Amino acid sequence: MTETVIDPRFQDRERQPGLDLLRALAIIVVVIYHAALFGFKLPGRVDRFGWIGVDLFFVLSGYLIGGQLLAPLARGRHINLGRFFARRALRIMPAYFVVLAIYIFLSSWREYPEMYPTWKFLLSVQNIGLHGGTAFSHAWSLAVEDQFYLCLPFILLFANRWPRAAIIIPSVIVLGGILLRTFLAYQNLDETGVSFRGFQVWIYYPTWTRLDPLVFGVALAAIEKFRPEWWKRLTNSAIWLWLPGLALIVYALYLGEGDYVPVTAAIWQFPLLGLGMAALLVCAVSPRLPLRRVAIPGAAFIASVAYSAYLIQKLVIHFVAQFCASNNIALTSVWALLGVELCVYFAATLLFFLVERPSLQLRKRLAPRK
Repeated sequence: MTETVIDPRFQDRERQPGLDLLRALAIIVVVIYHAALFGFKLPGRVDRFGWIGVDLFFVLSGYLIGGQLLAPLARGRHINLGRFFARRALRIMPAYFVVLAIYIFLSSWREYPEMYPTWKFLLSVQNIGLHGGTAFSHAWSLAVEDQFYLCLPFILLFANRWPRAAIIIPSVIVLGGILLRTFLAYQNLDETGVSFRGFQVWIYYPTWTRLDPLVFGVALAAIEKFRPEWWKRLTNSAIWLWLPGLALIVYALYLGEGDYVPVTAAIWQFPLLGLGMAALLVCAVSPRLPLRRVAIPGAAFIASVAYSAYLIQKLVIHFVAQFCASNNIALTSVWALLGVELCVYFAATLLFFLVERPSLQLRKRLAPRK
């Protein structure tokens, strides 16, 4: 009897402790950031940096989903487009539509009275022309991913037929994003820098200016699947990557510090953050570092309910803020800060077990991964 050897390039990466930790950190800092918008502020306002959790999600998503698409191509097979889109729909849509229905039919529960038209959320284009201060606005990142993954399989199929495209296309996307952000930043200048409203509508939320981290994630997956020797050298050098990765993230955040949006931050923050997050991802899966082997208690659970937590967070934060106000509890107190976090993950657990988990089980039956 011969032993079956599994090529490590094609093993399931989603349940690695290092990736679970990154996913858990991403949702934790995003919830902290959004809670601060409702008054649950941390000492020193360190919560103001929590928005970068979305960029970490983008890098992780590009790596994991890009890896799923690239795996059959690396084996010399074709991408099963029907299975891919069916799996994406069953993964994303059920919980998303449940929360969207709450926003539509229970308008008194919304965190903000104003909400963009329903058709934008149904077509997943709610990030186009978006500005903050509207209900369910945090779903913008889901629209970015939906639009990206609608195109990615066809881009990969084209690149698989014309290998040079594997270098040209991501380079065009990243460099084009830098040029586009430069143009848009100078088009939205005011007396202090880039106007905040212009930055939100034209640079922060649109898909075409936020593709850097997704592309970097897919690039890592491509190296892993098609250049295993490069990937081995990259992961073996992870012991030297974590510090430059953190330095890039810190420098990107430093560019945006201040009371206005500088042009340099509008142009360079996203690619620098994406590169820094990509370096941390390599560290998380590297056999040279303990993150891949040592499971942090609770990280796997938080990672499992991260999508549900992302969807429902602002509804829960809004209710906790109202409860604290009616009971004279200071929003900056330890109990308020702890309570808002626990309530978000409790509600996310309910949404996960009632909606998300059954849809994942249905996906396993209808569109199993080969």
